[in-house]
Amino acid sequence: MNRIVAFVVSFLLLLAVAPATKAAPADTCIYFVNVYPGNEVYELEGHSAIVAEIAGRRPIAFNYGVFDFDKPNFVWRFVKGETDYRAVPYPADIFFNEYQHEGRRVVMHRLNLDSDGKRRLMDMLMDNVRPENATYRYNYVLNNCATRPLAVVERAYGDSIIFGPAPFEANSSLPLTFRNVMRNYHRNYPWYQFGIDLALGPGIDRPITSRMATFAPAELDRMLDNASVGGRRLTDSTIVAIDTPPDAVPDGPTPWPLSPLFVCWLVFAFSLYATVRNLRRCTFMPALDFVLFAIFGIAGCLLTFLIFVSTHEATSPNWLYVWLNPLCLLFPILMWSKRGRKFLFYYCSINAVAVTAILVAWPWIPQSANAAFFPLMMADILRSATFAINYRRKCQLRNL
Repeated sequence: MNRIVAFVVSFLLLLAVAPATKAAPADTCIYFVNVYPGNEVYELEGHSAIVAEIAGRRPIAFNYGVFDFDKPNFVWRFVKGETDYRAVPYPADIFFNEYQHEGRRVVMHRLNLDSDGKRRLMDMLMDNVRPENATYRYNYVLNNCATRPLAVVERAYGDSIIFGPAPFEANSSLPLTFRNVMRNYHRNYPWYQFGIDLALGPGIDRPITSRMATFAPAELDRMLDNASVGGRRLTDSTIVAIDTPPDAVPDGPTPWPLSPLFVCWLVFAFSLYATVRNLRRCTFMPALDFVLFAIFGIAGCLLTFLIFVSTHEATSPNWLYVWLNPLCLLFPILMWSKRGRKFLFYYCSINAVAVTAILVAWPWIPQSANAAFFPLMMADILRSATFAINYRRKCQLRNL
């Protein structure tokens, strides 16, 4: 039912706007609009849209960031990387009211187009939002609510848009990569970034151009004023439609005791204590090892899905798979069986060597890791080595 309503609304808007777009009068103004970050994880880089103010008509927002929760198998498709978004036109006052209510900063950049350029752009926008064309395959960094309308604007100008350095480059000593830009906007949401660093491999660590950094609308916003196309400025004026601080809405910093880094070092500290205790007494700590390796194994199953099934950008390859893979589940399964412990001895010996190797080699691996991963890797090494050593010692004692 919701899809039918959306179809009807879009169709009526098309009928309302279409007559005015035929003429594209000189006093029509078309804006590229950027919304600054919100406090939901999917809002942390901001949002973009195109707003057309057509003389004698109600201003229209062309929003490329609409997704349909009612679509069959939405959750499965989202996890698999087959999320479809829609381009939808609706009254601009409704668009602005939403962000006014949330207190998010909104900046409008008027595009420097002549009448022919405005007509071309409006024709493209109208074509994009037709029901048969509106749906597109969303990609977090390559094809999203910012990059897609930006590409439409570029086609209307008939030339490539030239951007200066991304603001991230001027404010950070880190290389310009997708992951580093994400981390900049996710800095107050460390668990969210922890998940991204777990799921995405070296594909988001390659150097990118300033143009590619426009996947983040908040980054794009500060690049538009100095952008040029065909030897002239891309925009000719800027209006702050909702004047609130850029970082007014996102949550404040996560308290350090709740951060992934602190929690993971706490896990390592407890693992180290248990290891010293177990080696002194030649004992095991099955509860700790069960929980630890069950979590590692579940994470490994998730990585298996992302690497071999999902079509999400940069989920494959992923060097963390050496450490986190379904084989970790062997530990909580076999530790309760006398026969299984012999096989587990060989697994733990190999696992300790493999994780140590990946930990030592990480500075030379082309994948950036979350700092919280390293104490977990060391905990894995400690517990694997402890089981292997104590199992060998017990076998030797039985043979005396």
